[in-house]
Amino acid sequence: MPSLRDRQARVATYVVYGVQGLSFASLLIQVANLQAKHRLDEGTLTLLLLIVPVFAGVGSVAAGAFAARMGSKLLLRVAQPVVAAAVVLAGLAPNVPLLVPVLLVFGVAVGAVDAGMNMQGVAVERRYGVNVLNGFHCVWSVLSLAGALWVSAAADLPLPLIMAIPMVLAVAGSLYAGPNLCTIEEEKTEGAATAAGGFPWRPIIPLCLAMGFLYVGDAAVSNFNTVFMKDVLEAGPRVLPLAYAAYQATTLAVRLGGDLAVRRYGPAAVVRIGGVLATLGFLGVVLAPNQVLGIVAFGLTGVGLSVVAPQSFSAAGKLDPAGTGVAIARVNLFNYVGFIVGAALVGGIAEAADMRVAFAAPLVLAAVIIVLAPGFEPKRTAVTG
Repeated sequence: MPSLRDRQARVATYVVYGVQGLSFASLLIQVANLQAKHRLDEGTLTLLLLIVPVFAGVGSVAAGAFAARMGSKLLLRVAQPVVAAAVVLAGLAPNVPLLVPVLLVFGVAVGAVDAGMNMQGVAVERRYGVNVLNGFHCVWSVLSLAGALWVSAAADLPLPLIMAIPMVLAVAGSLYAGPNLCTIEEEKTEGAATAAGGFPWRPIIPLCLAMGFLYVGDAAVSNFNTVFMKDVLEAGPRVLPLAYAAYQATTLAVRLGGDLAVRRYGPAAVVRIGGVLATLGFLGVVLAPNQVLGIVAFGLTGVGLSVVAPQSFSAAGKLDPAGTGVAIARVNLFNYVGFIVGAALVGGIAEAADMRVAFAAPLVLAAVIIVLAPGFEPKRTAVTG
């Protein structure tokens, strides 16, 4: 039975995930408005957007080194308010020269928080002795959706105010959660010792690849779903958002029941099934003859891809019984690698051929996730000896 302290840490971790989802959405949903405010052309906007995942990778790697020595609790108490402050400053920035350093800081801090919150999630899962990571990622999705709905409802307000108001809640949530997060002693397993610098890469390679391939698919859907629906399936303004809505809705729905499925069937089986469904989803996108089937196909990709990230972090935690967080930080790095590669790969193929052919790239990589599924049930002895 989990103790009162374990339950406190779990609630605090839910809050941290929720705050991150709200903060991330509050900036990224405003990309079009920031583009209009600063009169950015497509090329300049693309370069600015690349700042975030590139420096998030830097933040994730740094988070692994920091947390191995100081714990992810301190990391989150410092980095999460910085994310919120960067969102506010992005809304206030009067010009591009001031926006660039804000995006740099946002990227580093958001990468650190992504790594740190998953370290906390794995620590709570370890203390509970059952799979709970899908639930944390579900809360991230819910608050991300809430951020999107807020932006829609507050569209008539000034941009800085729209971006600042949710960040008041974000900072309050971070301050509330901070004291109850797992300490560095609670993150580590008693008697286990793993040197951060000597943690082996080999056992986590399947997890890193699966995470990267997941985010190639996620980048394809996130960046190009509206382009596909408009240019290929000739969807109108009312239909355009439905493909991404289907993707997010199925992602949320699967994560609601994901922990129960993993407890019953095991992580490898769940990831394998997810890989099959994601592959079928992208195949459906490539072949979609009309708007309805296109929307259904995008929703199916969400069903398949949604299980990969939580199980990647869970498996990384099992490979790091000392609780250093190094494995989680390394796996998290491939989140950003995949997103950058996905945007460039799909965009490049679309420009050279067409958008249907472009979605064949995440189709192939989603199929590879099926092959990588056994790596989601690692044996600790492979890395602790």
